[in-house]
Amino acid sequence: MLASRTAQTQHRHRRVRRRIEGTPQRPRLAVFRSNHHIYAQVIDDGAQHTLAAASSLDKDLRQALPGLGANCQASQVVGQLVAKRALAKGIRSVVFDRGGNLYHGRVKALADAARDAGLIF
Repeated sequence: MLASRTAQTQHRHRRVRRRIEGTPQRPRLAVFRSNHHIYAQVIDDGAQHTLAAASSLDKDLRQALPGLGANCQASQVVGQLVAKRALAKGIRSVVFDRGGNLYHGRVKALADAARDAGLIF
């Protein structure tokens, strides 16, 4: 019996999280993609603390994003914003956690924009 797409994504995420862990020196850049928005957080897993975050729902971005924010353009803007906020806190190097999603489309656009803005991963 085939599992639903959501169950497959959750299974991939659990499998990836067995190996990826954010540390104070190299926190985890976690991406969550919904049908309408995209979210990114820089997380220190040891302290269980979010160091920086950005999403297509941010007040700073709502005026700049046409429509809902569920496209590659919105993902690029969110990637740049989370990188800018992380760099402001002195975080240069991160571990990328794609959240069980394929590295394609909106997730890839966010990662590329964060790299272009100065994050190293």
